[in-house]
Amino acid sequence: MNRLATRLLLSHLAVVVVGALTTVLLVRTLAPQMFDQQMHMGEGSGMGQGRMLRDQFAAAVDQSLLIGALVGVLAASALGLLAAYRLLRPIEQLGSTAAELAAGRYAVEVPTPGSTELDQMAASLRTLGATLAETEARRTRLLGEVAHEMRTPLTVLDGHLEGMVDGLIPVAPQTVATLQAETRRLRRLSDDLSALSRAEEGRLGIVRQPIDLAQVADRAAQRLRPQADDADLTLVVDSPTPTMVSADADRIAQVVTNLVGNALRATPAGGRVEVRIGVDGAHAVVAVTDTGEGIESADLERIFERFYRVPGARRGGSGESGSGIGLTISRGIALAHDGTLTAASPGPGQGATLTLRIPLA
Repeated sequence: MNRLATRLLLSHLAVVVVGALTTVLLVRTLAPQMFDQQMHMGEGSGMGQGRMLRDQFAAAVDQSLLIGALVGVLAASALGLLAAYRLLRPIEQLGSTAAELAAGRYAVEVPTPGSTELDQMAASLRTLGATLAETEARRTRLLGEVAHEMRTPLTVLDGHLEGMVDGLIPVAPQTVATLQAETRRLRRLSDDLSALSRAEEGRLGIVRQPIDLAQVADRAAQRLRPQADDADLTLVVDSPTPTMVSADADRIAQVVTNLVGNALRATPAGGRVEVRIGVDGAHAVVAVTDTGEGIESADLERIFERFYRVPGARRGGSGESGSGIGLTISRGIALAHDGTLTAASPGPGQGATLTLRIPLA
């Protein structure tokens, strides 16, 4: 009784039965009265013969109605079965497709039923399949990227520890410092992965409050001035007027620190990194411009992908180039503030500009 085909068949039969009963009652009630009116019963001497003819007519009508009702029920049953088959077959096909998607076979072909509602459902299943396939590909790629990022520090740690155990590497301060550096690299990668996960799931815990973006960005950039001085770089921060926004000060500082740090690593000695804070329409803007390596046009969006690094020699205070997901996290923070983070560059060797935009308070 719970099957849709049974319900469709019973609904067709119910419609036919109700229609047949209504027809029988109406015809059985009205036909004799109309016959009497036509034959003028009660007038003249043919009353007995007219009454007999009336009874014969009523019996013929009853038989005709019974045959018609039976034929109607049979026809409704056949049409009901056909309609149920035509409706349920594409639904079952879509159900089988959904089961294939649930089993992880995202390349399954989704049929096109041919009706508007079912075609919309099929389109939704195609979108779902494409989204699941993309998510699975990203998950697989992320696992490979994480394994690759962890392999280098773990190899260094394993090699040094094995050498120390065998007595080939002395337990000297320099050796311990190397092990500590690799351990910090692993810890930073773990922290970045945790932040990336929260950013992609929208769980960054943004606490908005009125802040002066110029002040927050200036402080974040100034903290990196010693790094710029050590690298013989000129760091300029231009924040002429207070710029009020509703944002999380710590998260914005994290973004600015990441942008300035990347710019410093990408700029050779004697170069210049400039941080400009201003207003563009309804948005507050933080633009970080460097005179460093520059970015190919094809890489302007890829730099926001996880673990993607622009090809080229990048400097770092200790020979490190970062985890490769800082910009991914930064864009997630920008989106969480209803803002954007974009990159622009004239080309390789001509520097680049990364721009953070956040709606004004």
